[in-house]
Order: sequence, then structure tokens, then C-alpha cells
Amino acid sequence: MIGLKIKKNMANDARKMLLKRSLINLNAKIKRENDFVIIPLSEKPEKELLTELGYENVEIVDTLFEMQKRGPRSLKDYLKGKIEDDKIDEIKGSFDIIGDIVILEIPEELENFKSIIGEAALNFTKRKAVFRKKSEIKGIIRTREFEHLAGEDTSVTVHQEFGARLMLDVKKVYFSPRLATERKKVADSVKDGEIILDMFAGVGPFPILIAKSHNVKIYAIDINPEAFRYIKKNIELNKVQDKVIPILGDVREVLKEMEIKADRVIMNLPGSAYEFLDLSVSSLKDGGIIHYYEFASDFNKALERLQDAAYPRKVEILDKRKVKSKSPGIWHIAVDARVI
Repeated sequence: MIGLKIKKNMANDARKMLLKRSLINLNAKIKRENDFVIIPLSEKPEKELLTELGYENVEIVDTLFEMQKRGPRSLKDYLKGKIEDDKIDEIKGSFDIIGDIVILEIPEELENFKSIIGEAALNFTKRKAVFRKKSEIKGIIRTREFEHLAGEDTSVTVHQEFGARLMLDVKKVYFSPRLATERKKVADSVKDGEIILDMFAGVGPFPILIAKSHNVKIYAIDINPEAFRYIKKNIELNKVQDKVIPILGDVREVLKEMEIKADRVIMNLPGSAYEFLDLSVSSLKDGGIIHYYEFASDFNKALERLQDAAYPRKVEILDKRKVKSKSPGIWHIAVDARVI
């Protein structure tokens, strides 16, 4: 194979020029010899390029190169030759990774290939277990059905996110790794000394992340006994026992029994959080902030609901954003509002 031999101190500029002209053989590794490097070429460069580099500085040589080891770069790459190309295109390229567990979406028409797809995902991600979603999120405890496809048949894992460690069982609690950036955004907006109410805390991703970096008191409420069990574990795991107070129960019943006046309320239950806006407002100090979430095509209804729930208090919209897509035309939206 031919290569361009050039002094080390000139090699980077030469490589850029060759790449720009698509002259480098990317299947071979660059070779080093004393004070020179030899760049593998796909074809001989034009004289103009050699002139630009300086004839006295370069030499075209014929030599052996070590070939690049290029493994599969995507789940689809792992499936090539195992499933027909038109069927591979039906598989969603994205998937969720929660700790050591991979969660896939596989269309029903690929049912016969699910084991092959599961093994491919296991090899590609290097995680311990692969599951397939078998249902939508259901019920007030927000869980879904899963089918084990490959690896260890365990649904318990520890997920790491911005320095927080979250233990959970994907079969028994709701957790979305796709909300990591949103959780960080909320955590970064918190100030020391705040009292915070998380009305639908789950295993505690919002409270744990906030408590790791702020001196606060957080009431973390959830109706799911399994979520409550894991948030207690996560409080200990992250050493925030003095900051997070876990509470099991229906948030309406809990707040009837204990009066909480918060500086900030988190309402991440996008399917039905609007039903609790009145409770959120009544638990909020003057000037306090609500982080409200909803599934919607735009922000109009969410803004209207916030205004209605807060009346006669005033609402100042601090921010509104699309967090992630739920389905075509429908978004998981967020609205940050100050209630005065």
C-alpha cells in the first residue's frame, strides 16, 4: 500500500490536507518510523498537493500498514447479516440505558427476531441485561411490563447521574434516564436554605440530585411503596439523610395531615399533574416557584391551568421548554412559574 512519508512536525497539517481531499485510507493505521510518520493513502496525490507540502519534505513510499480494527458502531451494525436490511430499519435506533440495564422498543412485526436483537444490544452496550418494553406506563404507581431478552434476568440496578447514585427496580418503579438534563437544570436553579416539596418523587432523582449540592430540606412524597423503599435506600446511598424526608402516601392525603409551606414545588407527573395544581399553589410560599410538567402539543393549556389554579395570586412565567418528545406532535413540556 502506498503512503506519504513526512516529518512528524509536519504530519498534522499534511493529514488535514489529505483528509480534505479524501486521500487517506481510513482502513489502515498511520505508521511511525523514527522522526517520520507514514500516512496510508487511498490514491497517489496530485503534484499540486506535493508541491504545496514541499517536495523536499515528503516521499511517496510503498509499505505495509496495520489495518484498523473497526467493530460495529451501532446496534444496527451488530444486526447486519442476521436480519434483513429492510427489517433492521424498523428497529428504533435509540434505546434507554438505566445503570446496567438496556430497555428496547421492538415492533411486534419483529417478534421472531427479538432474541437476536436482544443479544446484539447486549454485545453493543456491554451492559448486564436487556429488556423489551411490553406495555405503556400504567396506573397511579406508573409502572410498565417488560420482557427479558438477554443477559442476566435481573431488573435491579444502580444508575449514576451527575454524581448521584440511584438504586431501582425497573419493573416496580418509574424512572426515565432521558430526564437527566431536566433534573440538572432544576437542581442548578435551587438556592441554599430552601424548603422543597416533590409531590411525585419516585425513587428520588430530583431530591437526591438537589440535596447532593445544596443545603436544603426536601419533602419527597410518592404513592408507590416500592418507590418509597428505594428512595430510602438512595437517601442512605448518597448520604443525604439530613436533607431529604421520604413520605409514602397519596400527596393529597399527606398534605391534609401535615402543613408544608415550600419555596419550591416539583410536579413531574405529566399525565395528571394538572389535577394537583390547586394543592401545589396552596403549599407554596409567596414568591415560591412551581416546576410544572404536562404532556401537550403547546404551552397554552399549561399556562392557562397555572393562572387558574393560582388565582387570585399572580403568576410570573420564568421559563417554558420542551423536555422530550412523547409521540408525534406531543411533548413532555415544562413550565417554571413564580407565584406571588
